[in-house]
Amino acid sequence: MTNSSASSTSVRVGEGALVSSACCKIARRSGEVAGWVLPGAVLALLPKCPACVAAYVALATGIGISVSNASVLRVMLVIACTAALAFLATRRLRGLVRMTIASTTTSKI
Repeated sequence: MTNSSASSTSVRVGEGALVSSACCKIARRSGEVAGWVLPGAVLALLPKCPACVAAYVALATGIGISVSNASVLRVMLVIACTAALAFLATRRLRGLVRMTIASTTTSKI
């Protein structure tokens, strides 16, 4: 099947099969939602007590870490999640500003 015989709602992924554009939109949107949910959930569920962080690491991985290492791990997780959320918020705001600028310039024409 060639691209000219394909329907307008299908896109070719590389040299592979035709995929509907609705499927791509759902996958892209799911990735965006996961990008917001994952850091937010980690920040919400992260315990304040370093001993609890050490216990959670031991339960999840079977590897015991010291309380001082757990404290450092907790701080690093907070910084990483906050940075990820700040990046996502900046990217979203930049897109909104571009849309606003584009709509105001087209309305003036």
